Amino acid sequence: MSFDSEACSSDAGSDGDDGAETWYLRLYVAGESPKSLDAFANLKALCETHIDHPYEIEIVDLLLNPRLARGDEILAIPTLVRRLPAPMRKIIGDLSDTDRVLVGLQLRPKNAR
Repeated sequence: MSFDSEACSSDAGSDGDDGAETWYLRLYVAGESPKSLDAFANLKALCETHIDHPYEIEIVDLLLNPRLARGDEILAIPTLVRRLPAPMRKIIGDLSDTDRVLVGLQLRPKNAR
Protein backbone atom coordinates (compact mmCIF):
# COMPACT_ATOMS: atom_id res chain seq x y z
CA MET A 1 0.00 0.00 0.00
CA SER A 2 1.17 3.52 -0.72
CA PHE A 3 -0.29 6.99 -0.72
CA ASP A 4 -2.16 7.03 -4.00
CA SER A 5 -2.55 10.78 -3.88
CA GLU A 6 -2.04 13.57 -1.45
CA ALA A 7 -5.75 13.89 -0.77
CA CYS A 8 -8.88 11.80 -0.82
CA SER A 9 -12.48 12.63 -0.15
CA SER A 10 -15.93 11.20 0.18
CA ASP A 11 -19.45 12.39 -0.42
CA ALA A 12 -20.67 10.19 2.43
CA GLY A 13 -24.03 11.08 3.80
CA SER A 14 -25.22 12.94 0.74
CA ASP A 15 -28.33 10.75 0.85
CA GLY A 16 -30.38 12.77 3.31
CA ASP A 17 -27.83 14.53 5.52
CA ASP A 18 -28.40 17.88 3.80
CA GLY A 19 -26.33 20.76 5.04
CA ALA A 20 -23.76 18.52 6.72
CA GLU A 21 -20.48 20.27 7.25
CA THR A 22 -17.53 18.76 5.42
CA TRP A 23 -14.84 17.41 7.72
CA TYR A 24 -11.30 18.44 6.79
CA LEU A 25 -8.68 16.04 8.11
CA ARG A 26 -4.94 16.44 7.63
CA LEU A 27 -2.58 13.55 8.32
CA TYR A 28 1.07 14.44 8.84
CA VAL A 29 3.45 11.60 8.00
CA ALA A 30 7.15 11.01 7.33
CA GLY A 31 7.41 9.31 3.97
CA GLU A 32 5.88 5.91 3.41
CA SER A 33 7.10 4.40 6.67
CA PRO A 34 5.15 1.46 8.11
CA LYS A 35 3.64 3.71 10.81
CA SER A 36 2.61 6.30 8.23
CA LEU A 37 1.00 3.69 6.00
CA ASP A 38 -0.79 2.15 8.99
CA ALA A 39 -2.07 5.55 10.10
CA PHE A 40 -3.44 6.30 6.63
CA ALA A 41 -5.10 2.87 6.30
CA ASN A 42 -6.62 3.16 9.78
CA LEU A 43 -7.88 6.67 9.07
CA LYS A 44 -9.51 5.67 5.78
CA ALA A 45 -11.21 2.69 7.42
CA LEU A 46 -12.41 4.82 10.31
CA CYS A 47 -13.80 7.51 8.00
CA GLU A 48 -15.59 4.98 5.79
CA THR A 49 -17.08 3.28 8.83
CA HIS A 50 -17.95 6.14 11.18
CA ILE A 51 -18.27 9.46 9.32
CA ASP A 52 -21.73 9.89 7.80
CA HIS A 53 -21.08 13.23 6.13
CA PRO A 54 -18.61 14.50 3.52
CA TYR A 55 -14.95 14.49 4.46
CA GLU A 56 -11.60 15.25 2.91
CA ILE A 57 -8.26 13.76 3.94
CA GLU A 58 -5.06 15.57 3.05
CA ILE A 59 -1.75 13.77 3.46
CA VAL A 60 1.23 15.99 4.30
CA ASP A 61 4.61 14.30 3.95
CA LEU A 62 6.98 16.20 6.20
CA LEU A 63 10.00 14.69 4.46
CA LEU A 64 8.94 16.65 1.37
CA ASN A 65 7.48 19.72 3.10
CA PRO A 66 8.95 20.08 6.61
CA ARG A 67 7.89 23.73 6.91
CA LEU A 68 4.21 22.72 6.90
CA ALA A 69 4.61 21.25 10.40
CA ARG A 70 4.90 24.71 11.90
CA GLY A 71 1.38 25.83 10.94
CA ASP A 72 -0.38 23.09 12.93
CA GLU A 73 2.40 22.88 15.56
CA ILE A 74 3.25 19.25 14.74
CA LEU A 75 5.69 17.75 17.25
CA ALA A 76 5.38 14.02 16.46
CA ILE A 77 4.36 11.91 13.49
CA PRO A 78 2.06 10.51 12.39
CA THR A 79 -0.36 13.18 13.63
CA LEU A 80 -3.97 13.63 12.54
CA VAL A 81 -5.41 17.14 12.65
CA ARG A 82 -9.15 17.71 12.37
CA ARG A 83 -9.23 21.25 10.97
CA LEU A 84 -13.02 21.40 10.51
CA PRO A 85 -15.48 21.26 12.10
CA ALA A 86 -14.11 23.51 14.82
CA PRO A 87 -12.54 23.23 17.28
CA MET A 88 -9.32 21.85 15.83
CA ARG A 89 -8.36 18.46 17.31
CA LYS A 90 -5.07 16.52 17.14
CA ILE A 91 -4.36 12.83 17.56
CA ILE A 92 -0.84 11.40 17.57
CA GLY A 93 -0.06 7.82 16.56
CA ASP A 94 -1.02 5.20 14.00
CA LEU A 95 -4.75 5.60 14.77
CA SER A 96 -5.13 1.88 15.50
CA ASP A 97 -7.09 2.45 18.74
CA THR A 98 -10.47 3.19 17.16
CA ASP A 99 -12.18 4.12 20.41
CA ARG A 100 -9.45 6.63 21.28
CA VAL A 101 -9.60 8.15 17.79
CA LEU A 102 -13.39 8.42 17.89
CA VAL A 103 -13.21 10.20 21.25
CA GLY A 104 -10.42 12.45 19.97
CA LEU A 105 -12.45 13.38 16.90
CA GLN A 106 -15.62 13.73 18.99
CA LEU A 107 -17.41 11.06 16.96
CA ARG A 108 -19.79 8.41 18.20
CA PRO A 109 -19.50 4.88 16.78
CA LYS A 110 -22.25 4.23 14.23
CA ASN A 111 -23.57 1.30 16.25
CA ALA A 112 -24.04 3.63 19.27
CA ARG A 113 -26.37 6.02 17.41
